[in-house]
Amino acid sequence: MKIVERFPKQVRELEHVWIPMPDGCRLSARIWLPDDADRSPVPAIIESIPYRKRDWTRSRDEPMHRYFAGHGYAAVRIDLRGSGESEGLLGDEYLDREQEDCVEAIRWIASQPWCTGAVGMMGKSWGGFNALQVAARRPPQLKGIITVCAADDRYADDAHYMGGCLLNENLLWGSVLFTLNAQPPDPDLVGPRWRSMWLERLEHNPLFVETWLRHQRRDDYWKRGSICEEYSRIVCPVYAVGGWADAYSNAVPRLLAGLSAPRKGLIGPWAHLYPHQGVPGPAIGFLQEALLFWDQTLGGKDTGILNEPFYRVWMQESVPPRPFYADRPGRWVAEERWPSDRIRAERYHLNRGSLDPIAGPETELACRSPQTVGMAAGRWCGFGAPGEMPTDQREDAAHSLLFETGPFRDRVEIFGAPEVTLTLSSDRPNAMVAVRLNDVAPDGASTRVTYGLLNLTHRDGHEHPAALRPGERYEVRVRLNEVAHAFPAGHRMRLAISTSYWPLAWPSPEPVTLTLFAGASRLDLPVRPPDPRDDRLRPFGRPEGAPPPESIDLDPSRTERIVREDPGTGEIVVTVRRDADGSGDPALQRLEPIDLDLGHAIIERYRIRPDDPLSARAEIDHAIVLRREGWAVRIDTTTRLEATKKDFRLRAELEASEDGKAIFSRRWDRSIRRDLV
Repeated sequence: MKIVERFPKQVRELEHVWIPMPDGCRLSARIWLPDDADRSPVPAIIESIPYRKRDWTRSRDEPMHRYFAGHGYAAVRIDLRGSGESEGLLGDEYLDREQEDCVEAIRWIASQPWCTGAVGMMGKSWGGFNALQVAARRPPQLKGIITVCAADDRYADDAHYMGGCLLNENLLWGSVLFTLNAQPPDPDLVGPRWRSMWLERLEHNPLFVETWLRHQRRDDYWKRGSICEEYSRIVCPVYAVGGWADAYSNAVPRLLAGLSAPRKGLIGPWAHLYPHQGVPGPAIGFLQEALLFWDQTLGGKDTGILNEPFYRVWMQESVPPRPFYADRPGRWVAEERWPSDRIRAERYHLNRGSLDPIAGPETELACRSPQTVGMAAGRWCGFGAPGEMPTDQREDAAHSLLFETGPFRDRVEIFGAPEVTLTLSSDRPNAMVAVRLNDVAPDGASTRVTYGLLNLTHRDGHEHPAALRPGERYEVRVRLNEVAHAFPAGHRMRLAISTSYWPLAWPSPEPVTLTLFAGASRLDLPVRPPDPRDDRLRPFGRPEGAPPPESIDLDPSRTERIVREDPGTGEIVVTVRRDADGSGDPALQRLEPIDLDLGHAIIERYRIRPDDPLSARAEIDHAIVLRREGWAVRIDTTTRLEATKKDFRLRAELEASEDGKAIFSRRWDRSIRRDLV
């Protein structure tokens, strides 16, 4: 990224500003302002998230928010209620209280003498979710939002459930939030009361995973904050951004199709990152792109950005399967509307072992996968780190039903969501199916292009699941994740189907045999014809940003994934660790401007035996350290999940210490009924 030292405006920074809420609580904000904003007011851009502006996001915030301020905006980074230095308690994701706080913060910021009254809201992940949720509340000062790596549907497309299947990401993310939420405010900002604030947070820290596990179907809990329930609530312009290596890209085309407000969509090759930091590359000049949007929506300038093609994506070229890509080859393509009438559904029939344009005779094919199918799946959500991407799919294909084309004579480009319609029966009342679309090279290497999961008890929707009747024939639809991918001439397309996908998704309660009716099942592939207008798209600039804060890596961080098999029991243990050089201790970094060392370590373990879904175990250990001279705190958490046929068992521990002495400890042991999961 190009570091920009000089800007059109001089910037001054307010490290800690209180924003008052009507109930007496105060939110803490860090604000970057053009130096002359008091004399010449400017529009404001807000990012409101729980990830601690003072320390954990400081290195990310400064290059972005200082950049905006240098170009004539007030950039306001807010800690949510109960996080960072903000007062109060954080009780869950996306509560009404959080959205009400954001609306009040927008009103307060718009009324400041340095603000014109026009406000934008942006964010990645949590901040992208609440930008959509707050926009649906229509605060009059909010003139536009940029939502990055977020979703419009909290049940169907977040870290909890996929196709009605329980994701192990639910435990991982819940464990991370559980640990983050136990951190204290910084004494340098809030003074001596930091300790009482910390003890209150520890005492009231929710076991988030328990809450999410008690809502295994798409009920009112998940509908709250899911703006797909009523797209018409949003009237301000929306720029929706995602990445193909991220887990949230499905929301971008849904927002384009569902919203009626001015809108624009962008998906690059990136993981769960802002596009100017994008990995896999190419990263783009996203901050310049954001300025074009802010200049038009907040500044009243006609930059033309909303008149450009509606939906722009990175058409990915075929690549060999690897657990990490620094870059993904491809090119930018665009559609003028979405859904696009240029993209046609090309149908392939699932015949015995093949994908064909014409259906063959109906044939019964049995599928009973070992519980270990899914080891090549990679992470549900990547952050651009080594080891996250799917590996060679031949490992999982060996225990799956396979259907494939012959070698393509010509290049085939797809853009959209492939949909698979399966006619099948099950020998058990509860079953899942995992469907992968793979690109097979002439040498046999198999790269996953996209995939989908379906809990078959959710075959008619996620609100009212119903057990399967063993032996009964059903027709079910599995919508795979959105994608843009080019199959080269000479490559084959393979569809792989299994009854398990561990450790990405929790297994069904019993081993399952599915009977698939080949000849009566099909794949609808979204094929995009070439468009010469793609060559005339406005090029993106190089990534830019303001200088990051000075920092020093005190202990090197290492990420590794280890798979081991117990030769006696056959148990497979997948361990993913991010720590200080494999030691298990937190990897430490020093933030020089605030004289603070911070570090964390996280170790994930996923255990299962190939023949027994009830042997599944997921375990997360997490540690966080914050310290400076005269002050040191540490938080350690563990979470464990296992299951019987009828219940999940969730156990957790939280321990906190100050200056090496334990000050808080609590344990949880919960049994939660399985609800057709």
